[in-house]
Amino acid sequence: MSKIRVLLADDHHLFRDGLARILDSQIEFEVIGEATNGLEAISEAQRLNPDLILMDVGMPICDGLEATQRIKKLLPGVTIVMLTVSDENDKLFDAIRSGAQGYLLKSIRRQDMLTLLQGAVRGEAAITPALAGRMLEEFRKIDKLTLHNPEDFNQVLTEREKEVLSLVASGASNKETAEKLNISVNTVKTHMHKILDKLHLSSRHQAVSYAKREGWIPPSRKE
Repeated sequence: MSKIRVLLADDHHLFRDGLARILDSQIEFEVIGEATNGLEAISEAQRLNPDLILMDVGMPICDGLEATQRIKKLLPGVTIVMLTVSDENDKLFDAIRSGAQGYLLKSIRRQDMLTLLQGAVRGEAAITPALAGRMLEEFRKIDKLTLHNPEDFNQVLTEREKEVLSLVASGASNKETAEKLNISVNTVKTHMHKILDKLHLSSRHQAVSYAKREGWIPPSRKE
């Protein structure tokens, strides 16, 4: 039986070393490379063409989400599973949208992680039951929204809020949105909070998904 060839991408050396030891102790896995940031991950993925990449979300230079998007374009067949300390809904949905096959918290038990990683390579979703339940709940909330008329966009949100939501939906970060609108990052966050409140939503991802679904975001904007 051929081993699952793994590339590790994480800027914390101690965590990466521990993860490598766990995987190398298993007959099913073989760690073939390591990266300390997203750019290294992209380079090593192209050089090594691994079966599986374990990608930290928060890394310097290029974060795990951007690295995942770029790697999936270059190597669509590679399986990428995100490893993170954060269980924020926004990060979870952004990871899946970026092309990740799974999203695991670093607090996960060793055996649970190994089982889910093997499943990910077979095409299964590497997501714990708790996170899967939260994903289902998010989709249910979106389906229950009562605003169905695109004209409501103009009636409910201010011009600035529409600008913020449009930029966020195009993929801009809070910092990038702030720079483009010449406002502070805290002001962007305040606008997003008001947008969620007005649309009766609970996450940034929900606002973006709903705005796109209802045709509020011009088709010419970057997906």
